[in-house]
Amino acid sequence: MEHGAERLRNLRTRLLSFAATHSDRRVNEELSKADARKWHFAVLATLDEFGPLSQAQLSDRTRIYRSDLVSVINELTDRGQVVRAPDPADRRRNVVTLTPAGHRQLARLDRILAGVEEEILAPLTAEERDQLTRLLTAMVERFKVI
Repeated sequence: MEHGAERLRNLRTRLLSFAATHSDRRVNEELSKADARKWHFAVLATLDEFGPLSQAQLSDRTRIYRSDLVSVINELTDRGQVVRAPDPADRRRNVVTLTPAGHRQLARLDRILAGVEEEILAPLTAEERDQLTRLLTAMVERFKVI
């Protein structure tokens, strides 16, 4: 039995919203089991890829507002996953560096997110997943959200 009006069932923006909401909920649920949040992953993954960064650079690369990033860095520092220290080139700014504990946590979060992605994308073939990635990438690049 189909529910709702056909124009609702076929409204792509509505379908995208439902899929995003479900995906976001599952990601948050699974990350919370590792005492982590999406922003933790974003910071750890960015530092892993680019190496030590200033807080301003980290904000630009993760798209986390600078005021919010301070609390994320504080949390990760308290957990020993990053170190924040004055930049030797400019003592007015801090540089954030990934620690061995941060590398281990990132590997754990990578596994968790791979599992969630597998769950969410289970109805799609490998080809369809690749196509979805291309389409979503085209959308977010157009909106300049990543």
